[in-house]
Amino acid sequence: MQITFYGAAQTVTGSCFLVELGDCRFLIDCGMAQGGHGAQEHNQQAFGFDPRRIDFVLLTHAHIDHSGLLPKLAARGFRGPIYATAATADLLDVLLKDSAHIQMMEVERQQRRAQKSVGKHAAREPRHGREPALEPPLYTVQDAELAVSLVQAKPYNQTFSPHPAVKVRMRDAGHILGSAILEIWLSDALGGTRKLVASGDLGQPGRPILRDPTPIADADVLLIESTYGDRLHKDSSSTLEELVEVVNRTVPRGNVVIPAFAVGRTQELLYHFAQLATQQRLAPMEIFVDSPMAVTATAITLKHFAAFDAETRQLLGSPQRLAQWRQLHFISDVEDSIKLNRIKSGAVILSASGMCDAGRVLHHLHNNLGRAECAVLICGFQAAGSLGRRLVDGEKRVRLMGDDIAVRASVHTLGGFSAHADQKALLDWAGAFTQAPKQTFVVHGEAKSATALSERLQALPGWGQVTIPALGNSYRL
Repeated sequence: MQITFYGAAQTVTGSCFLVELGDCRFLIDCGMAQGGHGAQEHNQQAFGFDPRRIDFVLLTHAHIDHSGLLPKLAARGFRGPIYATAATADLLDVLLKDSAHIQMMEVERQQRRAQKSVGKHAAREPRHGREPALEPPLYTVQDAELAVSLVQAKPYNQTFSPHPAVKVRMRDAGHILGSAILEIWLSDALGGTRKLVASGDLGQPGRPILRDPTPIADADVLLIESTYGDRLHKDSSSTLEELVEVVNRTVPRGNVVIPAFAVGRTQELLYHFAQLATQQRLAPMEIFVDSPMAVTATAITLKHFAAFDAETRQLLGSPQRLAQWRQLHFISDVEDSIKLNRIKSGAVILSASGMCDAGRVLHHLHNNLGRAECAVLICGFQAAGSLGRRLVDGEKRVRLMGDDIAVRASVHTLGGFSAHADQKALLDWAGAFTQAPKQTFVVHGEAKSATALSERLQALPGWGQVTIPALGNSYRL
């Protein structure tokens, strides 16, 4: 057996791992790199393998950094099945088409900028040499539709066999709706079997809506995420206190903008706002979810109401409860989104993307970042190079939609809302193995986080070798 790491190696995004066993070749995830110029270069370059020779894909969950290059894979000739949970299959139909739309819109923006540039230079004097070539879209909506057509939904906790030498079981990872830990049994030609476990992204135990990550009993080889492998999250009660304080201080005279991942984070925040409103802890305000994808993702989330934990089912009572909340408004139309620009106070605006790299949140930041009476709440991981990361790092001026914006709004980081397990939760999950893995690969984390988790794992009793792979590394096991 051989594993090659084509993404999420000493970085958080772009999860993609190739597993080879005899004549069987399959991928665990096929995600898009996010954050900074290097990410775009990574996404545009050719795959390090022949997509036509991949037998199938096992997908841990729908987030774009795990699924976002599936349309590109299909466009390059992959025609095998993509296995995912039922909820992930529902979300992919929305997320991949939306991602394709963003790729195509970005090319159109590049074309408009290039035409303006040519017009300006033509008004002055002729330019010699060729204009720089525009990058093509990573993929089209048709490519996304092809990828979605290859998805086969599988239930949690039931074993299936995508290849004669491979058996798979998906367990609840508690990260977002439909997220899965993969248990994979691999049989060789001599009759031996090894068990590979891929954690995917693990959720933080005790969080609302989703169940806690499933403990796994044993593994020969483990791939474990390390997004927050070097730190602990703030506890939930103090995080909610800070949320209440910032919102109640801001809305009487300004707006609160929350860049929120459309899948997972938006729905969790709505749960908390509903809970705080029930407890009468919030000042009068209107809450706007301004993201077509988040609106659809919320509907899909409520469709899977039976998958919620008991606490959430008790609070909401039924999937219709959110629709009956008079202060909550779901915005899909562009015209309605533009109208939000006129609101100067009393609004909480949840909008994608969660890292401030694209989408309608850019318009809301453009309108509110320069106003000292407003606030921005960052409540998710911000990849290096992203606008969200620059705001968290305290930049006082940012380039946004062609304008230089002075950051006068207060910027707050609410780490307690992370959908990822922190260091303690990762170690607790790893410590639940009754048979420790012989080989562990620490992935999906920046170097500092991966190193910290690696050192702590190696200190666990009976734990085998722990490796932090680099991008492109292959290991024969």
